[in-house]
Amino acid sequence: MGAFDCDVLVVGGGPTGLTLALQVAQAGASVIVCDKEADVFPLPRAAHIDHETLRIFQSIGVAEDIAATCRTTERYDFLNAAGKVLLSFPGADRIAPGGWPAANMIHQPSIERLLRRRMEEQNGAELRTRWTYLGHDEMADGVTAQFATDRGEAQLRAKYLVGADGARSPVRSAAGFGLADLGFDEPWLVIDVVVHDQDRLPKSNLQICNPARPTTCVLMGEGRHRWEFMLLPGETAEEISSEASVARLLEPWNVSGAVTIERTAVYRFNARMTKEWRKGRVLIAGDAAHQMPPFAGQGMCSGIRDAANLGWKLGEVVAERASDQLLDSYQAEREPHVRATIASAIMMGRLVCTTSRWSALVRDLKFALGRALGKIPGGPATFAAMSSRAILSGSPMAGHYFPQPVAADGALFDDDVPAGAWLVGRDLPPLPGSLAAVDIADRTIEPFADAIAAWLASYDIEAALIRPDRYIFGSGSPTDLIAAWERSLRGDAGIRSESVGNQPTWDAALPDRPISMAG
Repeated sequence: MGAFDCDVLVVGGGPTGLTLALQVAQAGASVIVCDKEADVFPLPRAAHIDHETLRIFQSIGVAEDIAATCRTTERYDFLNAAGKVLLSFPGADRIAPGGWPAANMIHQPSIERLLRRRMEEQNGAELRTRWTYLGHDEMADGVTAQFATDRGEAQLRAKYLVGADGARSPVRSAAGFGLADLGFDEPWLVIDVVVHDQDRLPKSNLQICNPARPTTCVLMGEGRHRWEFMLLPGETAEEISSEASVARLLEPWNVSGAVTIERTAVYRFNARMTKEWRKGRVLIAGDAAHQMPPFAGQGMCSGIRDAANLGWKLGEVVAERASDQLLDSYQAEREPHVRATIASAIMMGRLVCTTSRWSALVRDLKFALGRALGKIPGGPATFAAMSSRAILSGSPMAGHYFPQPVAADGALFDDDVPAGAWLVGRDLPPLPGSLAAVDIADRTIEPFADAIAAWLASYDIEAALIRPDRYIFGSGSPTDLIAAWERSLRGDAGIRSESVGNQPTWDAALPDRPISMAG
């Protein structure tokens, strides 16, 4: 066959596809993103990203610009029909382990424009718009994809094809990935508004668990706000979307004159996941691989995490620094986290979507008792540690998230150290080219050295190897870690530490506050 047009071909130019492309390009591979649209979709969709998502955006050089478009709020409250708190997640505006605020309300078109602008600056990355995917053929050494363009049909040849093309993913369909229904399907009316008088709107994110009309009210970025109203049995999308219906739904909020409606749309909130995320040289990510109700605010976050996990692995594989088998760890690591996220979102959705007054009364009594006994969750669901051939199973902290240190002046650790994988410790030996040394004796990281030393000491760790997605490969002696890392990239099975030590729980790995020099 002929030469490749790129190493990695991504179908879909939304946040997941663009983030994946930038991750791949920063790893030294060439990437082309093809999107059927000429420009970003101009209206809001996702409303929230978390601290880990912003850290991923930081790694590709867009976090500060994105953060400037975000808004934060202190609380996310679930209220019953009487306004009593059923469930509350406080501290959403505090700095979290990723080094950014825990919750950030967004304007998705602004994020996509910033990602597209970054694509223009990134060597080895190209975005082609008005390229509509038609199908693909897979060979032993690559994939050839066909497209309809404004100049006729065209094809591109790449070593790997990734479908990041949304919930209706044509790539997923063409590749034959099976899609499983996880048991949630509810129609909701979404109303997005531009805000003129912020003082007249709620300052917290709210879920109103009222059986007469389950309702969501949340902040968004760029001077916007969103309401969502669940359709009741017998209601149609046309009826509830009418001007009179929208005015009636917003009337209790007393925002006439304070907002201008930007759009209304009826969506079905679903929970689905594909059975496979990879078939040979074809992979899927984001909504193409999984969809979830919006109640946990993790839809876009999950896609961006996919991109961070898969991006560095594709970069290593196409550069022939790693075996193709490394890509098998992608679904093995991401699927358990996504399943936990979907389960949390479904739990919240069922809490909100109760339309039986009797069931709502029973629910309210259960939550009142739970609050009295101190058994109501105080935060979002946490994840189990990852385990795969890309993790040194058995070593302390392996598979957990490495928190980003924050200096007293607000400086972020990741900005002062190289991209890629790190070996973190003291008096480190010479490292292979695929690893960067983060030696706490190095004066260049002096503002963070005490915090990192304290983190290592708290888990009795001599050194830790941190992957490019900032999850911990493993811990132990530097020499042993280097050898284990190189074995894992080669695809050797059975990578495991012989020294297990005391493995902390995920809660211990994710403290309420990040590593900080600010006290």
